[in-house]
Amino acid sequence: MKGLKFVVLAVAILACFDGSAKRKGKKAKQAEAAKVDTCSVDTFSYAIGMANTLGLKAYLAQRMNVDTAYMANFLEGFNATLSMDERKRLEAYAAGLQIRKQVEEQIIPGLNQRITGNDSTMLLNPKLFIEAFGNTLAGQPTDMSLQQAEEIAERQMKYYHDTNMERQYGDNRRAGETFLAANAKKDSVETLPSGVQYKVLVKGSGDIPTATSKVKVNYEGRLIDGTVFDSSYERKQPATFGCNQVIKGWTEALTHMPVGSKWEIYIPQELGYGSREAGKIPPFSALVFTVELLDIE
Repeated sequence: MKGLKFVVLAVAILACFDGSAKRKGKKAKQAEAAKVDTCSVDTFSYAIGMANTLGLKAYLAQRMNVDTAYMANFLEGFNATLSMDERKRLEAYAAGLQIRKQVEEQIIPGLNQRITGNDSTMLLNPKLFIEAFGNTLAGQPTDMSLQQAEEIAERQMKYYHDTNMERQYGDNRRAGETFLAANAKKDSVETLPSGVQYKVLVKGSGDIPTATSKVKVNYEGRLIDGTVFDSSYERKQPATFGCNQVIKGWTEALTHMPVGSKWEIYIPQELGYGSREAGKIPPFSALVFTVELLDIE
């Protein structure tokens, strides 16, 4: 906070004078008559200029990343008399320095961390990244169109993400596939065309929702090892939502389920959260839900 002193000091002083100036009436007139200057305006101007440097060096270092060993260069800029065109050129130049620093110290390392899963492996070629970055902004010839670059970047980032997820959570995916394959062989379990499995616990006789229906349900969600990750029963409050506002496996099950039914539903990971981590649900998790369809609203 010390770095902000030089910013707020003048504002605070001006606010103080502004507030006193707005007070009207007899007391204000008496105060005006009794006013005594403690110093000349010139002395005051010089003093308040000095006072507003309090915390400036800390502000420059902490907020603007200026090395205060180069204060002489800072003062060159501070004291410079520039035309508007010169000022704009220098402001653009300073912005270029700042963005280059962000590219080198934040963007490229951040992308590498996402790609490789750690901070120590450098996969991207920084020289080519910066070359392409600069050429694109300058409107110079490039090896591909911007649309092609966006498509390649998106496709390749997905590949790296999926590869990292498979390396970390592939065992989870395989465990779910083994579980569902064994579960599908049970006489009490039915399998829908999408791969969602279900077992009827209570047979309902009401209407069947459509994908656009809004339904009221009670449910409990578990991982295949029995870990409960969500439960409206525990909250003692049924949930209401649109059938098309939930994971695909839920939509598939609900649109085959008559009101009044209670099913146990088994959802493959690709119809659940896939490679995403969702709260207590690890990536590539097959999911088991007990669901009661109470009503269509």
